[in-house]
Amino acid sequence: MIYVVLFFLGFSLLLYVLLAGADFGAGIVELFSSKKDQEITKKTIYQVMGPVWEANHIWIIILIVILWVGFPSYYNILVVHLHIPLTIMLLGVTLRGVAFVFRHYDAYKDKSQILYDNMFKMASLITPIFLGMIFGAMVSGKITIPEHVENESFKSMFLDSWLNIFSLLVGFFFAALCAFLSATLLIGEAQEGNEGIYIKKSTTAIICVVIIGFITIAYGFFNDVRFVLDFVKSPYAMTAMVLSALLLIPLWYSIKNARRIKSRAFAGMQVVLILYAAISTHFPYLIITSTRALSIMEGTAPESVINVLGITLIIGSLVILPGLFHLFKSFKMIKILER
Repeated sequence: MIYVVLFFLGFSLLLYVLLAGADFGAGIVELFSSKKDQEITKKTIYQVMGPVWEANHIWIIILIVILWVGFPSYYNILVVHLHIPLTIMLLGVTLRGVAFVFRHYDAYKDKSQILYDNMFKMASLITPIFLGMIFGAMVSGKITIPEHVENESFKSMFLDSWLNIFSLLVGFFFAALCAFLSATLLIGEAQEGNEGIYIKKSTTAIICVVIIGFITIAYGFFNDVRFVLDFVKSPYAMTAMVLSALLLIPLWYSIKNARRIKSRAFAGMQVVLILYAAISTHFPYLIITSTRALSIMEGTAPESVINVLGITLIIGSLVILPGLFHLFKSFKMIKILER
């Protein structure tokens, strides 16, 4: 049953990166647009996100609950040593949601709309950056778990693990990836004549993803970041990266020609390959501390708890997934079967 739980953990992570990633990226695309394009993008975002934006965050909730119930040791390390970036990330999600609601449903339109717009755009940028920084902190090898806490400073315990160049680069990489996902999605949602805006944004985002990804790997390699050193030596990670690079050719063609379904499919495959490369490098050792790598299989909950958790996740998926599919299809978010 432990493998069932691990499957749902990975499945929730993948869907959150894909769906919430495109969600965050919409604000980033709007932020880095001209004033004229911002108005167009704002209306397009509302049409796409309005009915489903809250549903995207169900996956981070499921992911957190799985860690809390099934893998308490991992959960404890994350919420203790990374509580600052986690808090900032959660504040970003909250402020972004508040801004999204008030800038569309506020009964009285005044200058406060400017505040809501800015809040939405900045929170859309900051939140994925800190999400990426959290992952960077997990694999940077800078988390300190001392035997005697009194001998450690606040900085070494709670800042050094995530407040460093490598983690920041990972954060920028994830933000660029979110912008790429969103711009590619919006190509097929734009009104006729506006597709060029998102084709250009998607192309720019791809370039940013490649450049920032290269800089991140190069920085980690020359600064002896263990995760990066093992990443470049992993045949699985390298195979995924080669496939991802090869997919850039049909992806680029699909974006340039505004092929809605193909561009989305290739974009999703890119994310799957990148996520697989990152996770497979050290799995099941997903946290690398200053002294050793910690396996997610260490300190798992009792078998009875894992069994109940696994059964609950199976039953929950049979209820939630059809409902979400119907929600997305009702608001024309799923168009693969349409001509």
